[in-house]
Amino acid sequence: MAEDKSKIPSAGKGKAVEHAKDPKAAVRFLWKYLKEYKMLLLFALLLTLAANTFALIGPELSGKAIDSLKGKGLVDFETAFKYAKLMILFYVGSAILSYILALLMRSITQKIVKHMRKDVFDKLMKLPVSYFDTHMAGDIISRVSYDIDVINTSLSTDVVQILASTVTIIGSFIMMVKISPILVLVMCVTIPCSFMYTKKMTKITRPKFSYRSKKLGEMNGFVEETVGGQKVIQGFARENVYVDRFSKVNIEATEAYYQADYMNATIGPSVNMINNLSLCLVTIFGALLYFLGNMTLGNVSSFVLYSRKFSGPINEAANIIGELQSALAAAERVNRILSEDNEPADIENALKLYDVKGNVSVKDVQFGYTPEKLILKDFSLEAPAGKLIAVVGPTGAGKTTLINLLMRFYDPVSGEIRVDGYENKEVTRASLRSSYAMVLQDTWVFGGTIFENIAYGKENATMEEVVEAAKAARIHSFIMHQPQGYDTVLTEDGVNISKGQKQLLTIARAMLLDANMLILDEATSNVDTRTEKKIQSAMEKLMEGKTCFIIAHRLSTIEHADEIIVVADGRIQEKGRHEELMAKRGAYYELYAAQIK
Repeated sequence: MAEDKSKIPSAGKGKAVEHAKDPKAAVRFLWKYLKEYKMLLLFALLLTLAANTFALIGPELSGKAIDSLKGKGLVDFETAFKYAKLMILFYVGSAILSYILALLMRSITQKIVKHMRKDVFDKLMKLPVSYFDTHMAGDIISRVSYDIDVINTSLSTDVVQILASTVTIIGSFIMMVKISPILVLVMCVTIPCSFMYTKKMTKITRPKFSYRSKKLGEMNGFVEETVGGQKVIQGFARENVYVDRFSKVNIEATEAYYQADYMNATIGPSVNMINNLSLCLVTIFGALLYFLGNMTLGNVSSFVLYSRKFSGPINEAANIIGELQSALAAAERVNRILSEDNEPADIENALKLYDVKGNVSVKDVQFGYTPEKLILKDFSLEAPAGKLIAVVGPTGAGKTTLINLLMRFYDPVSGEIRVDGYENKEVTRASLRSSYAMVLQDTWVFGGTIFENIAYGKENATMEEVVEAAKAARIHSFIMHQPQGYDTVLTEDGVNISKGQKQLLTIARAMLLDANMLILDEATSNVDTRTEKKIQSAMEKLMEGKTCFIIAHRLSTIEHADEIIVVADGRIQEKGRHEELMAKRGAYYELYAAQIK
């Protein structure tokens, strides 16, 4: 199915830099999952309040312990030890609650991530073929794996940190006001600087983290493509070319990471410097108030501790801003998949095809993958039930596009396609597609047993039925020579068997499927001539009484077709039986003569 996909624009090339344009939408997307666990989140909030309240009591107890010093050599040890024990008790309690909180949030986020990944995968199963034709596989995989992992990390750690920081900041501020409103005014000189700086840096870092995710998706796409084509690359000795190309992609991804992390790394130290300046001012003015007798030494100590608790979370919040921006960008990318339009739903009261005879009619069809370029132009053909229709022509003529339209992977721009008199849009996609058996040029097997691969299209298939189909496809002998026979497990993508054997498996799969219409897209392209001749009789048996559409480049395999259609530039140039077309000495004759030569 390679020829027409060249007409489809690649999603990874020439695309503008993505930005997290709507952070509020990303937050709403995350809240959709969070709200399902709102009671657990409420409990987490209570744990956060309790843990940080316990931690906030510590500095006050510290100040009271220091105030137990009555003068030179005069210490109320009973009071000092009393407050010291209470401090230990509250800090240990805070640590235990924080530990429980961390476990709870990890449990919640794992459930959310599981739900999110399921939603994304379910969505992928509902998307039209056109989506996968226009998006790189590596970028899709990146969204399912990396982006959701980023969300997981942010929800399990950053959200807890923000909640804890909020409680700590508010609690510390209240305690500082209680101890000395004057020193609070001193802090107010530097606090606005921290907030303004953080807000400004957020605007700068957000698009950089979004760009970072985009570049990672492009790199994953390139690696996936390279690994998939490794034999071709080595066969043409193009390793150095791909090393150079990867170096370029890798440099772009690394630069994107560096820019995002560099800007994020400057936020923490800068905010920390501002907070340290604030601490210096508090210490100086606190000492003056102590010497003037307006504050006790314990109060000065408590205020300094609270000021550190107050400024510390601001600094930490600044440090995790980059992670939050990355999470929002990731959430936006994941949400973009979930917001894609599903494959158009069947019309209301769509019919289900039963007992299909196989009368197929294509009338005045026009279609293009992009509006500006049509692949098929005023295309019409009639395929009576039980007839074998062969479609031939040069690469890019529109042969595979016709198959895409018959299976309704795409809908024509104009014109209509009918099966047994029913227009394709009048019937359900599931019943239409299940009426066809397909053997494609691009063979596909999945990780599983040979039995499962052959029985893929037929539920509850018996071993006898599978063996019969395998024998008809001339692959039974090969299977029986495997260590576990039909229970032999194929590795992912069938890399432990040859391409020809994979193609025979897909032929056996089609033979097992009880369908009255058959599509063969270069179905024997990966088998040798001897094997091809051996399975011709089996193929003829498979095609008996079925409406068959065969796309063929080896014209010797379709000489027996009821009608041969020669397609060029999206139009039918000529059609007829083999003998008729050879007698015309037209386009078909030229193709046939070229192969004979």
